[in-house]
Amino acid sequence: MSMEQRYLGRTGLRVSELCMGTMTFGGAADEATSHRLLDAFAAAGGTFVDTADVYGHGAAEEILGRWLRGRRREDLVIATKVFGAMGRSPNAGGLTRKHILSAVEASLRRLGTEYIDLYQTHVWDATTPVEETLSTLDTLVRAGKVRYLGASNLSAAQLQKALCTAREHGWEPYSCLQPLYNLLARSAEWELLPLSVAEGVGVIPWSPLQGGWLSGKYRRGMVSAPVGSREAAHQRDQGRETWRARDTEETWRAVDAVLAVAEESGRSPAQIALRWLLRQPGVTAPIIGARSVEQLADNLGAVGWDLTEVQARRLTEASDRPLPYPYDVLRRFRDREPRED
Repeated sequence: MSMEQRYLGRTGLRVSELCMGTMTFGGAADEATSHRLLDAFAAAGGTFVDTADVYGHGAAEEILGRWLRGRRREDLVIATKVFGAMGRSPNAGGLTRKHILSAVEASLRRLGTEYIDLYQTHVWDATTPVEETLSTLDTLVRAGKVRYLGASNLSAAQLQKALCTAREHGWEPYSCLQPLYNLLARSAEWELLPLSVAEGVGVIPWSPLQGGWLSGKYRRGMVSAPVGSREAAHQRDQGRETWRARDTEETWRAVDAVLAVAEESGRSPAQIALRWLLRQPGVTAPIIGARSVEQLADNLGAVGWDLTEVQARRLTEASDRPLPYPYDVLRRFRDREPRED
């Protein structure tokens, strides 16, 4: 079944309900494999592709750009990001006017396109005034080089500040947020998701399978990450601390629930985790990544069906965590019985 097309936040832009991430392009997936992944994604009705200038030091954008040459550009929504340093100059990174203006030209060149549909700031830049960043991004929209603006990896306070600043000056606002959000990482629900819903900002979560933890590769009783997995590579770099941080009862309770719902519904664990995410308020399109066509095909199986309300509630309850203050207090007041007047 072809993918549903959803509106990106309050904009009129429609994007596929799954977004193709390209962080593996030029690395875990060579160019030929990357193009096969894009072909399969497009054949399934996918129209939304996310990349970044720093993925593979520009290689991911170049690989995507060469694929775009054989496509109708107007049929696709291409997103990329700006922040990371692409050289050794003291002004080679960040969200300064100087860097943004040079970075967008470089991305356009690598992508081989005249415009970027969604241009996203990769992280918050604490050293550059937000007015400098937003006014520069606004000029890109007015010049037609960028259609919409987005942000990734912000706190709720930072997102609200950016939205209010843009509103105050009449600049183009952020229309999209790209946060970490999945069944094992739900802190976006504390403030970011409610704020996004209230402000009409679309949400495109990254790492919807938590680096493979929700893909079915991980089972209770394991003492280390599977060989060849992303977590195993991370362990080699960072040591056992990364495994110990994730090897908790809270993790396994959520993983157990995903596996159980997958078995009873005849779906893969990855499809269950993605489907749960697609049901969450404010979520437009989780960003899926793949190293092979087989992995992508599994992820694409998350569309065209739905969880039952009982299954969705089971997953939500199994992955729930104790809230820190003040969110625990706020939840208690939010969940009170309605007052009878």
